[in-house]
Amino acid sequence: MLAVWMGTQADESFPEAWHSDAHNVSHSNLANTRSKVYFSPKLYYLRLQVIEAQDLVPHDKGRAPEAVVRVQLGNQMRATRTGPRGINPIWNDELMFVAAEPFEDFIIVTVEDRVGPNSMEILGREIISVRSVPPRNETSKLPDSRWHNLHRPSLVGEEETEKKKEKFSSKIHLRMCLEAGYHVLDESTPFSSDLQPSSKHLRKKNIGILELGILSARNLHPMKAKEGRTTDAYCVAKYGNKWVRTRTLLDTLSPRWNEQYTWEVYDPCTVITVGVFDNWHINGGGDARDQRIGKVRIRLSTLETDRVYTHYYPLLVLQPNGLKKNGELHLAVRFTCTAWVNMVAQYGRPLLPKMHYVQPIPVRHIDWLRHQAMQIVAARLSRAEPPLRREAVEYMLDVDYHMWSLRRSKANFFRIMSLLSGVTAVCKWLDDICTWRNPVTTCLVHVLFLILVCYPELILPTIFLYLFVIGIWNYRFRPRHPPHMDARLSQAETAHPDELDEEFDTFPTSKPADIVRMRYDRLRSVAGRVQTVVGDLATQGERAQAILSWRDSRATAIFIIFSLIWAVFIYVTPFQVVAILVGLYMLRHPRFRSKMPSVPVNFFKRLPSKSDMMLY
Repeated sequence: MLAVWMGTQADESFPEAWHSDAHNVSHSNLANTRSKVYFSPKLYYLRLQVIEAQDLVPHDKGRAPEAVVRVQLGNQMRATRTGPRGINPIWNDELMFVAAEPFEDFIIVTVEDRVGPNSMEILGREIISVRSVPPRNETSKLPDSRWHNLHRPSLVGEEETEKKKEKFSSKIHLRMCLEAGYHVLDESTPFSSDLQPSSKHLRKKNIGILELGILSARNLHPMKAKEGRTTDAYCVAKYGNKWVRTRTLLDTLSPRWNEQYTWEVYDPCTVITVGVFDNWHINGGGDARDQRIGKVRIRLSTLETDRVYTHYYPLLVLQPNGLKKNGELHLAVRFTCTAWVNMVAQYGRPLLPKMHYVQPIPVRHIDWLRHQAMQIVAARLSRAEPPLRREAVEYMLDVDYHMWSLRRSKANFFRIMSLLSGVTAVCKWLDDICTWRNPVTTCLVHVLFLILVCYPELILPTIFLYLFVIGIWNYRFRPRHPPHMDARLSQAETAHPDELDEEFDTFPTSKPADIVRMRYDRLRSVAGRVQTVVGDLATQGERAQAILSWRDSRATAIFIIFSLIWAVFIYVTPFQVVAILVGLYMLRHPRFRSKMPSVPVNFFKRLPSKSDMMLY
């Protein structure tokens, strides 16, 4: 007796259904093809301040110990600096960790004595449950510090009976708290999808709903051509702490998923990421890794509210042998706003929670903490059923975003040059006006300049009216589609094969010594040019500082005398007359110009800098 019905994705039995295209998959591997919704674990920063220790007992009674405190939480290990010699060292070092709910881990605090260059002896150890650490909301007072007994290594973990109870123990002074007012960064900052604090009580109300329809893909590259198959594709989408995985469609280059998911939106300036992967665990797979097919990012602030965007997005993936286009992904996206006032007000609020600005995390900790958070999320999701595998999570979170890449460095350089091209265009336009390249335009600028000098109250209104008109004019040319991965902007089409091979190298490197030497020399040449530019910028800044520093007494004397003359002249002359004289001088006809540098430029270039004090 069978019950047969036609349903939709909204049915609760949909994820467990045996789809018609999965008929050749064994029952044990069927779970690897099903759709599922995952949630990232709730993460907290754990702040631990190592203050001091008392009554340390070294193994060698005749020497004062050089104590170091090592703290371990799960796979995270941090150490303090070496304290001053003595049995009562003081550190006052602050260490940061990432903790995840449920708090099942333990904090292992170990005090070690540095008895040699590579030799450490354990003086004592204490194990503290994360559940016993008090939480701290926003800027509330830090919890009180506590003294903890340090147990000998042989007694750690043993049941403390009357016979084994220590009569004397060293102590360590610690202050610990779980920071609930921070947002734990587990994504790369430029394309974060969640900016809410860890504490549920500190979170704001949602401002809208994001609906994503993962429709289909076309022209996928056959990823299993050697095995006589095409591609077993599935999609993963991540926004906030919610991950979704579509079902795997077997052996097809044009899969049709037609699955829809929704998320609550708390900030419009966030990014949703959708990745496509080839499933290598249809028939077990063992240690095989799911292969990347491509990824799409959509920033919500680039979407018009209540409009459905249905487009094909190119699936581009960068490999050691070059850029590959693996097909196109068909998505339908709609952002619906439910609180217009809150959404508009969001643009005036800081991106991150209050604690990130009131008590910022030291820069030296941020990248390490982000990496640890990514590892915790990847480990937790890989233990789900079906697992969202580590390689998929790391690809979605861009775990290697901070690694050195000559290609990305070139791309960022050209991005800066593109930004400066606008400034360059304005400077060229001003130069054309000053050199009377177009006499009619120059005359109009003269008239505008004289009007603004005579009526200075019009300057700011004119500037803002100009910005308004430019914005209205550009409305006609606004983007009609959400942006997608740009291979040209990423310098992926022109990257040298060796540059890509270096980008995909492991860390630390696994390449032969001669290749590493060649890449090191190339990096030195690039860094040499950067070093020269930085040195030139420092030279110009030091020249500006030298104007009044009397390093060149004659130059300083000339400048202050000239400043006094100018002060008297400007005092006795109306400001409008001075402005007109300066403006007309800057806009003078080329017949009255010289090709030689001006006097102020010559004076500035003659000022001293600290470059002559550098060792070369």
